[in-house]
Amino acid sequence: MDVSSFRVICALFLSEKRKTRKKRLWQKHWRHGEQELCVLQKEIEVMTRNTLGHTWFMTAEEFDDVLDLVSPLITKQDTKMRRAITARERLSLTLRFLITGHTFRSLSLQYPVGGSTVSIIVLETCAALHQVMKDRFLKTPDTEDDWRRIAKRFEERWQFPHCLGALDAKHIHIQASAKNACPSQNFLMMSAVVDADLKFIYADVGSRASESDAGVFVQSDLCRALDQNLLRLPPPEPLPETNQAIPYVFVGDPTYPLRCDLMRPYPQKDMDHGRRVFNYRVSRARSMVENAFGILANRFRVFRSNICLEPEKVVKITMAALCVHNFLLERRSDAYTPAGFTDWEDGDHTVVKGAWRRYGTGVFKPLNSVNIRNPCFSAKEQRNVLRNYFTSIAGRLAWQEDLNRLTPKDF
Repeated sequence: MDVSSFRVICALFLSEKRKTRKKRLWQKHWRHGEQELCVLQKEIEVMTRNTLGHTWFMTAEEFDDVLDLVSPLITKQDTKMRRAITARERLSLTLRFLITGHTFRSLSLQYPVGGSTVSIIVLETCAALHQVMKDRFLKTPDTEDDWRRIAKRFEERWQFPHCLGALDAKHIHIQASAKNACPSQNFLMMSAVVDADLKFIYADVGSRASESDAGVFVQSDLCRALDQNLLRLPPPEPLPETNQAIPYVFVGDPTYPLRCDLMRPYPQKDMDHGRRVFNYRVSRARSMVENAFGILANRFRVFRSNICLEPEKVVKITMAALCVHNFLLERRSDAYTPAGFTDWEDGDHTVVKGAWRRYGTGVFKPLNSVNIRNPCFSAKEQRNVLRNYFTSIAGRLAWQEDLNRLTPKDF
């Protein structure tokens, strides 16, 4: 065989080999055909519309409603090289992360994507959830009528008139990075206000120099907005069935400063009948923020232990969880907050602890107490006015006299 013939044969052989070579794709084999949906997403498709709530703490209809809201922001286009991960898969993966607290690596074994892809999907979807839901489900009231509606709910449910919300601050513990030697970077500060229906109406998550509730409040946007009269609060109005006009207020625990727009309990020393009644009434209103943090930590188990992510990523995750929390509460989801899950009162108005308290508040830890400067005279006077109102015929509760026999530490 001469050289030219050999060359022709080799060229034909190589050409035939290129034709039969299997095309390579940027996909794992299980993302094809009937196996396109990941294992956990298939659970959603085959589970009944009632049993879904036992695992995801929401019904199938509620999942679909969230999907409808966020789909425009997380839908990706297919390419010639690979099929895009669908919006439904992206949302289910993100909710799975929030609800279970599994690591990105663990989720990559449950979903047919790599760990880095899981991270990107979760953070993008959390940012999208916050962006599309915040104006409706995580909006701070900005009109007098909106604030009055909140105050009316506190009066109806917890018999505390003129209350605009329960205020609290927590540490969110995170895993310190190897290059981060500063202990203060092991946590983020979260300051929040909750309404009478357990919904967050204000939240600020980020680093703070102070480690006390009072310090966080003073540095917060909420405090600045109050000082500059930017929240459009209603003007002082009479308490129910009286001519005594007082400002509308928030309520906080003893570590907060006493202000005309922020009431805290009386100190435990020198406690008398009127002060104990006032503290009891404040504690009933404040229980809303305690329960809200408890629900958040127990439904979104990513908050059950230290979060091993950078602070800016934890902020995205937290704000998304708050939006979904408020959405499910607005829908009055029995899957999210079944009977007995939060604190409730029996027929004698004795508080029965909710089921969430068996598991605590996870990474949401209380802040340290600090000595607070003496409040202004007008704030003290306003607290005294409320104290006198709560023990008057117009403002007293029939059962508070019996409960007032409890020791001061119960309040």
